[in-house]
Amino acid sequence: MIDPSYIIKRPVLTERTTNASSDLGTYTFLVDRMARKDEIKAAVESLYGVKVSAVRTSTLKGEIRRLRYGWVKGSETKKAMVRLHEGQTITLF
Repeated sequence: MIDPSYIIKRPVLTERTTNASSDLGTYTFLVDRMARKDEIKAAVESLYGVKVSAVRTSTLKGEIRRLRYGWVKGSETKKAMVRLHEGQTITLF
């Protein structure tokens, strides 16, 4: 089993994700690109001590930028939206 700190990179803290966490109990994390949903679920449960009910993932393509020496493509990232069981919360900040 992979160490959970390698799977979960960092939480995504924006206005939209903060509202989703308070209203819907859904938290968003940047995760390793190769991580599967069951690995993400196990990592969140072990790191934060909560029960996860659902995991949704999406892969974000790297943006292409023009620099003085040519076009550069950024790295792709993966984000996971994790829904917790009723009444459970994670303190991120």
